[in-house]
Amino acid sequence: MSQSEVTNPDATPLRIVIAGGGTGGHVLPAIAVVEELRRRNVSAELLWIGSTGGVEHDLARQYEIPFVSIPTGKLRRYLSIQNVADAARVPLGIIAAWRHLRRVKPDVVYSTGGAVSVPTAIAAARLAPILTHEQTAQIGLANRTCSRVADVFAVGFESTAELARTMHKRVVVTGNPVRRSLAEGDAEKGYARFGFDPAIPLLYVTGGARGASPLNQRIGSLLPDLLTRCQILHQVGPASANNDADILNAQRVSWPPEVQQRYQIVEFVRDELPDVYAAATAVIGRAGAGTVSELAYLGLPSILIPLPGTWGDEQRKNAWLLADVGGAVYLEQTDATPKRLRDTITELLSNDARRQAMAEAAASVGRCDGVERLTDELLALAQSASESWK
Repeated sequence: MSQSEVTNPDATPLRIVIAGGGTGGHVLPAIAVVEELRRRNVSAELLWIGSTGGVEHDLARQYEIPFVSIPTGKLRRYLSIQNVADAARVPLGIIAAWRHLRRVKPDVVYSTGGAVSVPTAIAAARLAPILTHEQTAQIGLANRTCSRVADVFAVGFESTAELARTMHKRVVVTGNPVRRSLAEGDAEKGYARFGFDPAIPLLYVTGGARGASPLNQRIGSLLPDLLTRCQILHQVGPASANNDADILNAQRVSWPPEVQQRYQIVEFVRDELPDVYAAATAVIGRAGAGTVSELAYLGLPSILIPLPGTWGDEQRKNAWLLADVGGAVYLEQTDATPKRLRDTITELLSNDARRQAMAEAAASVGRCDGVERLTDELLALAQSASESWK
């Protein structure tokens, strides 16, 4: 049994600060670790330091994690007038984070990336040990900055570790933490929740927490014809990010009721995600680190259309992690024309043997112990720091 599996409910609670957010890719790994700490009955007091407009606030509230927001500015590698305003917000964020950290006196800080992680990591540099985790196949600018003050630099993939070792002396490959609960879904509940027919293939289309209008529009152009072959649960993103839900709903109401029933639109999938994954025949989505890690963890066939222009082409690199082994179909956004996408979906849905082979290939990439390994590293860092202070 690892040291981290041994818990003492009567011990002084471990004080853990989570720093990160902005997108689901920086938030869901933290949620996975929180679930793992609770599974192990680790006595812990948590605080999440996040941004004002990110998805982390609602998820922290859902998991009953105390949350505070600090000023933050987006980190850019290109010239923009916004760089001036955002640069001024970083020192304000450092001061705000420092005040929260001084109040909490954390045993360890877990930085998951995103612009909000930078001021928190800088503020924590002399106050607590820091573990920074990079989820993608490319090290983002925020984590490059955080790595300068981090005690441990954890990464999701061995290929990323090669880059990380050029900038940090203590790099560990933990894999990406994926919520254990995702593997506990009930397909029947997934079908029933949205009124789907279990006898008809189900596509889950997702553009990530903020949605993806180019992807939403391409799927919309294939409807309702595509619904003769399958059912679709379409996660389009919130109204604050796009108006695609309104557009697609207006299209949907013109169809016969039986066709409407095959197409359901949601802004965001929350507690029901394990059931959705359990019911899904295949997934169509972007290639954020969270999505790719979940597909690999669950062994789900997919069509991935990475977001162009991400820092270091991280989404393309993420997608190729699955596509290279045959676990996903890779399509550039410019290549994902309605005809090409329709043909790809139709072939995938009609070929049971290919989907099975893709599922097995995707699972071969995933690390089932990512959340355990990362939690072990976090607890070990807190313990070693505590012992060094005695």
